Amino acid sequence: MPNPLMYQQDDFVVLETNQPEQFLTATELLTKLEKTLSQIPFEDLPMDVQKFDSVIEQAQYLLDTSCNLDVGPGEYLQWYAVRLEK
Repeated sequence: MPNPLMYQQDDFVVLETNQPEQFLTATELLTKLEKTLSQIPFEDLPMDVQKFDSVIEQAQYLLDTSCNLDVGPGEYLQWYAVRLEK
């Protein structure tokens, strides 16, 4: 049986265009996703994200199901769950 620690997602490394890598908590990443989503025109969002009415729901959906967001031509926003302690 797998250890439940394997599925714990408390911390994330975030990679973003022209930025150094950042380590964020789940709450901080959720806030970053909300801010980023609010700056992208609704019609440019992925189809699966468009089914949610609020930016909060969209951000939570991405956090739960994805590891990247297309933020424009030649730009990227990616996040990966990491474990910072043993």
